[in-house]
Amino acid sequence: MGRYSYRLFTSYTVFYILGLVLSMQIPFVGFQPIRTSEHMAASGVFALVMAAGAFNYIQTRITKAEFKFIFIFATLVTSGIVLLAVVGLTWAGVIAPWSGRFYSLWDTTYAKIHIPIIASVSEHQPTTWFSFFFDLHILVCVFPAGLWYCIQEYNDERLFVVLYALSAVYFAGVMVRLMLTLTPAVCILGGIAFSKIFENYLKEETPPVINNSTKLIEDKQSVKDKTPSKSSQTAAGKSKKKPPTVVSTNGDCSNGEGVGSNIRSIVTISMLLVLMMFVVHCTWVTSNAYSSPSIVLASFSSDGSRQILDDFREAYYWLSQNTDNDARIMSWWDYGYQIAGMANRTTLVDNNTWNNSHIALVGKAMSSTEPKAYEIMTSLDVDYVLVIFGGVIGYSGDDINKFLWMVRIAEGEHPKEIRESDYFTDRGEFRIDSGGSQTMLNCLMYKLSYYRFGDLKLDFRTPAGFDRTRNAVIGNQNFDLTYLEEAYTTEHWLVRIYRVKKPDEFNRPRIPVSERKIRNPGASAVSKKSARKKKGTIYGKPVVVKGKKPKSTSTYTSASGML
Repeated sequence: MGRYSYRLFTSYTVFYILGLVLSMQIPFVGFQPIRTSEHMAASGVFALVMAAGAFNYIQTRITKAEFKFIFIFATLVTSGIVLLAVVGLTWAGVIAPWSGRFYSLWDTTYAKIHIPIIASVSEHQPTTWFSFFFDLHILVCVFPAGLWYCIQEYNDERLFVVLYALSAVYFAGVMVRLMLTLTPAVCILGGIAFSKIFENYLKEETPPVINNSTKLIEDKQSVKDKTPSKSSQTAAGKSKKKPPTVVSTNGDCSNGEGVGSNIRSIVTISMLLVLMMFVVHCTWVTSNAYSSPSIVLASFSSDGSRQILDDFREAYYWLSQNTDNDARIMSWWDYGYQIAGMANRTTLVDNNTWNNSHIALVGKAMSSTEPKAYEIMTSLDVDYVLVIFGGVIGYSGDDINKFLWMVRIAEGEHPKEIRESDYFTDRGEFRIDSGGSQTMLNCLMYKLSYYRFGDLKLDFRTPAGFDRTRNAVIGNQNFDLTYLEEAYTTEHWLVRIYRVKKPDEFNRPRIPVSERKIRNPGASAVSKKSARKKKGTIYGKPVVVKGKKPKSTSTYTSASGML
């Protein structure tokens, strides 16, 4: 493009080196900026800028023919060396290959098919139009105007903003979490658009000034008009006097009249009102959507009163006070950080979703029947199981609504044992009522969520066991737990905690007498000791006479010697 300059070389090299060094100071990041394939593009641009700077310097020292030979030879050799180095380091494991999140940016269906754990994260879902307006408000409509102004009068800085904005719009549409990368460009372009609007409608218009040359032309024209010719007399009624040319003091020549003061006032006030609404909206979104904690839930009743649901904190406090310090909690990964931070207990999986196989094992336990799940929990040394249930209060973010993602993730690692189709009806419906599949009605997640729920009647209008979130009566109501027992349920049944029984204490099934096995079937219940052995004897017992010294016998002596 021919836009290389020393400013570009200095700015990018300084930015890349400082950004690389500072990012590596974060313990969680470490050496990832130089050991992951996603960051190789930035390193490649840095190498190109350095190469362009070197060629620009060499070009001033040698002839054109020599520079052409050196340029072609150095480009081919350097490209081959870099390509072989990257491929070799990737094959050796030094540089990590592209992750599933990277592929999901270019193919939106990749994660759902190959890595369901990525698609299950709410931040990885495509951005809706509601989210765009909710986060950007009026800037959604304004920033394209700022983009057009930058394209019309572009330079190096504006070209960077244009490219950044176009790429950020695409990535923000793929994943909702990438809205963070779009907001800087939108704010810049929105500011440019508002600046142009106020520049056109807030400037003071001076009265027009008639140029001296215009006056001279008018004088000559008036003289000619006073002495008309014959031809001019015939066309006297048809000819019109031309208006004088008007020159404004700011140097801008306009053939039409300027914008009236009333229109300028209306436009200015309208833009100010829009900006005030934008400030109010941003303040409300920040205070309600992005600043409210996810631990304590707030809702409003029909009369407008505010109700606080403190079930999460209540459950985590119970765990910290009533469980051992080394207790292991099995729950879905969404609550891992909360349990570790507020209850100070170890969890099997947490929000760091890099270990897909371990999360799939927890999903398999939740998707299996109680006996099979107990085998998995015993192998993982699980002490308690925590589930989130919103059927009582109508909370839509509970584990039953997330259950299909558990099944999909488990199926990816254990396709022979877990199949998603088994949890749907013959008509392809996911139901929890009597019409649901038997696999769904007997899995561990279903039983832990709806245990004792069939006996609960919420109000007089709905029958017992009515799920307010799914708007249905549960299909499996009368069941008992064999390998787990209910340890704690919060006030609104939002969090339910179960203790996993140890192998020596859970309710074992009764074995018939005919099927019982005895270790020594021929053993007698009578002791083998004889009457003599039971009584015992003393060899060489001396005869004791009162008042006389007992006489020792040979037998007694020999017995004493033996002792």
